[in-house]
Amino acid sequence: SDTGSGAQRAAAMSSIGTGYDQSTSTYSPDGRVFQIEYAQKAVDTSGSTAIGIKCTDGVVLGVEKQLVSKMMVEGTHRRVFHLDEHVGMAVSGVQADARNVMNRGRAEARQFRSTYGDPIPGEVMANRLAGYMHLHTMYWWLRPFGTAILIGSYDEEGPQLYDIDSAGLSYRHFACAVGKGKTAAKSQLEKLNLSTITCREAVMELAKIMYSIHDELKDKQFELEITWICDESGRKHTLVPADLKAAAEEAGKTAKEEEE
Repeated sequence: SDTGSGAQRAAAMSSIGTGYDQSTSTYSPDGRVFQIEYAQKAVDTSGSTAIGIKCTDGVVLGVEKQLVSKMMVEGTHRRVFHLDEHVGMAVSGVQADARNVMNRGRAEARQFRSTYGDPIPGEVMANRLAGYMHLHTMYWWLRPFGTAILIGSYDEEGPQLYDIDSAGLSYRHFACAVGKGKTAAKSQLEKLNLSTITCREAVMELAKIMYSIHDELKDKQFELEITWICDESGRKHTLVPADLKAAAEEAGKTAKEEEE
């Protein structure tokens, strides 16, 4: 009947977003907000993976940065950012969107320090950035950020690791991965002894995971960017020492060759 065929067409349209994906303020009949799903898809197809590991003595953040050009200067195209002395942010997804969130995070850190005279706690930073990202899913004149971020901090409560997705959801983790290779990375992170791992050990394991999930046939060459906030760095967010990074990359390449 015409009524039945019309209902079927409406159901088909809602399942693929037709007519319901023009605004973040519009729900489809089955309760989905397609603009948020599209933003999350942008993260998953971005070509980069970000990994965070909480350790006994700090937090390690690492990102697989695919090289868009052989002429690009090493160390540019940053995907791990400094929010405060004790807070770092690793990102996957649309980098321009990530820089916007980074600037907001730095502003939140400055404001907190100016108001209270203390550095911003990691939990407060994660909650405020999650609220900021969620704000962009509530109004039709805004669009969700096509980025997922990891927040690593080391404050009076010890090392902390959070993730925030495009919808503005935030969770605290022992270890986490976001981006293109998150599923494979998470399965390997679950095999680690996260209750005893140190930051130096985590740097080595992170590099091994990054190289193992990288498909040399399908993916472009990549540069590994690793930072930490730990006792060894004075509880400040810094790049890992060059010799440690080199050793980690060598271990990652060796593990990859052994797998093959």
